[in-house]
Amino acid sequence: ENFERLIRLAENYTSTLFCNTYRNMAAEATTHVREFFTDVGLFLFGTDVSTQEFVNRFFDTLFPVVYKHMINPSLTDISVEYAECLRLVRRDIKPFGNIPKKAIGQMERSLLPSRTFLQALNLGIEVINTTDHLHFSKDCSRALLRMQYCPHCQGLTLSKPCMGYCLNVIRGCLANVAEVDLHWRGYIQSLEELSNAMSGTHDIEHVLLNFHSLVNDALEQARINGPELSEQVNKVCGPPVRKPAVSPGCSFDQNIQGLKMFSRDGEETFANRRKEFISHLRLYRAFYGGLADRLCGNELAAADGLPCWNGQDVVRSYTHRVVGSGIKAQSANPEVKVKGTDPVISQITDKLKHIIQV
Repeated sequence: ENFERLIRLAENYTSTLFCNTYRNMAAEATTHVREFFTDVGLFLFGTDVSTQEFVNRFFDTLFPVVYKHMINPSLTDISVEYAECLRLVRRDIKPFGNIPKKAIGQMERSLLPSRTFLQALNLGIEVINTTDHLHFSKDCSRALLRMQYCPHCQGLTLSKPCMGYCLNVIRGCLANVAEVDLHWRGYIQSLEELSNAMSGTHDIEHVLLNFHSLVNDALEQARINGPELSEQVNKVCGPPVRKPAVSPGCSFDQNIQGLKMFSRDGEETFANRRKEFISHLRLYRAFYGGLADRLCGNELAAADGLPCWNGQDVVRSYTHRVVGSGIKAQSANPEVKVKGTDPVISQITDKLKHIIQV
């Protein structure tokens, strides 16, 4: 939603430039502006489009509009065929100087990290949702039943399981979930590094909201080089072929009034929102590895030194060995048999490894 809002605002800024400064070409130009920012959105949200191609396409389609209204203005319009010729020669005669190349560089440097950041966030959601709906084995269910409810059969409704006993049962049940821990930590660290790197020329907010000033520079360049460009165009496309003109207007006018051109204060910047998000996420980097300990420590198990249930009786302390977290550690678990890695978990850890590499 933040990215969508940013794209709309940047489109708004660019269309406003035409409505305020180049009003005679606004009606046609804003259509190309809309197409350009649609492509920006498609790229950000994962569609396989080329940044270089859509930036070039924007300047290609803008050139006939600029030529007609600024370089060779007339009361009549230019033909569709002539406009097509102008579009095709734009890259050769470079009416906008090095601005399109500069725009390509800025878009590539800022859009790709943001696209990766979004992909990573979506994977984070997938990891949380997947681990939230895991199916536990029959062996785990039986062990939980024995730990939580078997003492009730003996009338021991207030007794809690021993800490070591609880850890063995819950670590056995969550052995697969604990396998996510290492990769989850790496994922959060990578996300933090990527977020920190999204500044300067990699800052999408800065690049998109200043795109209108690049466009303005491009138009100024075309205006200054007007006579020379006209000569070059005549050589390739011939003199303009004219047809009756449709009266230009600022079609964007009605829409612009309702959009609030707010001044962004420091707290609302993208960088600050990301920083705040990452700092919250960092609190949960050990979530998967420490889940069993947290469950037993918070609510399930009896405090140390108190009589507790060991699966058969109420005792002073649990005497069996307490195993560690993860699949390998479970071979010595006296309470739960763990057969091997859940394929769903394997799939999730593979995806985490991949996004960390990306």
